[in-house]
Amino acid sequence: MPGLFQGLEIGRRALLTHQLSLTTTGHNIANVDTPGYTRQRVNVRATLPEDNPIGIIGTGVKVSDVRHIRDLFLGQQYRRENKSLGQWTYKEKVMSEIEIMFNEPNENTLSDMISEFWDSWSALSTYDGTRANVLAVADRLTSGFHHLSEELNRLKESIDQDLNNVIKEVNRITAEIADINNQVKCQELGEKHANDLRDRRDYLIDQLSTLIDVNALEAEDGGVTVYMGAMAIVTGRDNMELGTRILNVDGEPLHQLVWEGTDVELSNLNGQLKGLTDARDIIIPQHIEDLNTLARTLVEQVNALHVTGYGLDSSTGVAFFDPTCLEACNIRVNSEVLNNPSRIAASATGEEGDQQIALAISKLRDVEVLNDDSLTMNEYYNSMVGTMGVEVNKARSFASNFELLVQQIEFARQSVQGVSLDEEMTNMVKYQQAYDAAARFITAMDQALDTVIAAMGIVGR
Repeated sequence: MPGLFQGLEIGRRALLTHQLSLTTTGHNIANVDTPGYTRQRVNVRATLPEDNPIGIIGTGVKVSDVRHIRDLFLGQQYRRENKSLGQWTYKEKVMSEIEIMFNEPNENTLSDMISEFWDSWSALSTYDGTRANVLAVADRLTSGFHHLSEELNRLKESIDQDLNNVIKEVNRITAEIADINNQVKCQELGEKHANDLRDRRDYLIDQLSTLIDVNALEAEDGGVTVYMGAMAIVTGRDNMELGTRILNVDGEPLHQLVWEGTDVELSNLNGQLKGLTDARDIIIPQHIEDLNTLARTLVEQVNALHVTGYGLDSSTGVAFFDPTCLEACNIRVNSEVLNNPSRIAASATGEEGDQQIALAISKLRDVEVLNDDSLTMNEYYNSMVGTMGVEVNKARSFASNFELLVQQIEFARQSVQGVSLDEEMTNMVKYQQAYDAAARFITAMDQALDTVIAAMGIVGR
């Protein structure tokens, strides 16, 4: 039949079990604000009973393991939506910066400069303006084109820098995940669970999902294989790094995304990397091309009329704008006109009082010459600005929607795996009382043994 020493063993096991439960509760409370931490629970079970003549007798309790609580489905859903959030957040940032560059509708914008340019020719046609005023307004207009073009190209260059920074961050995270894979494999020998290392690794994968397209699968040895699209970038203790290759595109450097050490271009981009490349290779070039189209049309249309007219010095066939500079970055007034304003052709015949060319140029504001002859130059620019506003609102809407969705998923995830101080305090009281009871049980067994050892056999002497 079970003895008193077995009772002491039952009490010892109970003390150790409840002590570990208290320690784990303290660990949870200490990490209540630690990013990526998931609450841990001590799983206990009854020890193997003993077979005695009087029946099967229990032998106490023991800890089976300590596990962290994690919802795998919500984790996968979080990463899937987080990459979309990263993509649209960066697009919204870039589009907002472009919107600030154009600064419409406000004063001293390119729209105002174009209107002032037509007004200066209109004033010249009625002798209310001077050729010097036309040149001054034209100079402000070309400077406006230059400024917007430079700002867009400068933004494009800054995105290239962001691209390199993101690649360095991806490489840093994947290297740390690979290192943790090795640590987990070593620490989980003998069916143990490296919960804190696993939390850190999951947190890193969550961060990685903002930057690239991530899918993670756990192997039998506890390591995680991380895929970017169909390519494994982390396998066990090894990781593949991303890199860039500088290409010469139309005389300008372009950073192409490749696998480090190869010329193989990355595919299946998503997350912030997708937002970066879309902004650099699609969004900004489209705005630059729209500006170039407007500048080229302005040069061609004004020059087509100006070369047919006569200046004050009877010169003719002179272009107002430099016909070799047809882009927003280099549009400029013809040096012949700039150095000699009398060569500005306002007359169609060269006769005194004839200002028909100046009037015709001023009326270009109403001529539909763009978008298959359906838009005037002013309308084309307004269309650019309107499209930009739509794109900004779209990016903001998507970024806001995905941010709300990610927050909702995170709230649901934290309700499962997050630390609740109220719950931990309740558990702490419960484990403390169980520990006190186990200690009192050992005291009772000790007193019983003392009776057996010191008092039995001397009764009645």
